Amino acid sequence: MLVTCGWLCVVLGMTGIFLPLLPTTPFLLLASACFMRGSPRLSCWLHKHPQFGPVLTNWHENRAVSPTVKRRGNISIVLSFALSLTLVPHLWHKIMLIVIGATLLLWFNRLPIIESVAPVKKNQ
Repeated sequence: MLVTCGWLCVVLGMTGIFLPLLPTTPFLLLASACFMRGSPRLSCWLHKHPQFGPVLTNWHENRAVSPTVKRRGNISIVLSFALSLTLVPHLWHKIMLIVIGATLLLWFNRLPIIESVAPVKKNQ
C-alpha cells in the first residue's frame, strides 16, 4: 500500500512539473516518506534521481530548500493564490484565501536556505 501511494505521489509530482498550480515538492516528499517505509530500493532510486534527489536530500538532511526552490515556490504560491482570488465570487472566500496565502508565504519564507547537494553521479 505504501509503495502504491508512493508511486501515485511520484506521478502527481511529475505532473506538477508541467501544471503550474499543482505542487511538485510536497508530493515528492510524501513519495519519499512512503518509499522509505515501504521499499528501500525505491527510496534509494528516488534519492539518487538527478532532478528530485538533491531537493529531497537537502530537505531530509537539513530541513532546508535551495534558493531556486524557494524562488519557484514563492512565484507558484503568489500566482496560484492570485488566480484563485480572481475566480472566487464571494468576499469571505477572498479573505480566507488571503489569510491562507499569507500564512503559507510566511511559513515557506522562514525555511532555511541551503544550496542543494550535488546530484549523485552513476559509475559508467
